[in-house]
Amino acid sequence: MPIDVPETLATLQETGFRLLAAALLGALLGIDREVKDKPLGLRTNMLVAIGACSFGIIALDLAQLFRDQEDLGHVDPARVIEGIIGGIGFLGTGAIIQSRGAVVGATTGATIWVVGAIGLACGFGLYLHATLVAAVAFFVLSVLGFITRRWSKA
Repeated sequence: MPIDVPETLATLQETGFRLLAAALLGALLGIDREVKDKPLGLRTNMLVAIGACSFGIIALDLAQLFRDQEDLGHVDPARVIEGIIGGIGFLGTGAIIQSRGAVVGATTGATIWVVGAIGLACGFGLYLHATLVAAVAFFVLSVLGFITRRWSKA
């Protein structure tokens, strides 16, 4: 069943706000990676969020543009999610390496995946969802990261 798309295309102001929200929420998680001197830091997380947001905006706008044109087929914004998950998963996989028998970078890879979801939520205008995901992910990276580092030293 196709999703209900908005009646109008995103305005320039709305598009700008969605992109800015994605960049800021991506930066929140990217700062954690940057401070801990991990690969795929601040700028990468921001760009992933902005890119995912852009694809979300484009998908909604295309669905609206082609809404009444039967000969062009149906544009389903939900399919964009599938492509983004795969693409960002590939990027995240690149952050995960095996070094001397140990897996390194899994948290950074997972962070990139979450940042993509945050960006996509912003692109679809789901700011509350994006903010909550960013807050929970920041808690996991910062607070739980601090706790696990303390335990590993003990």
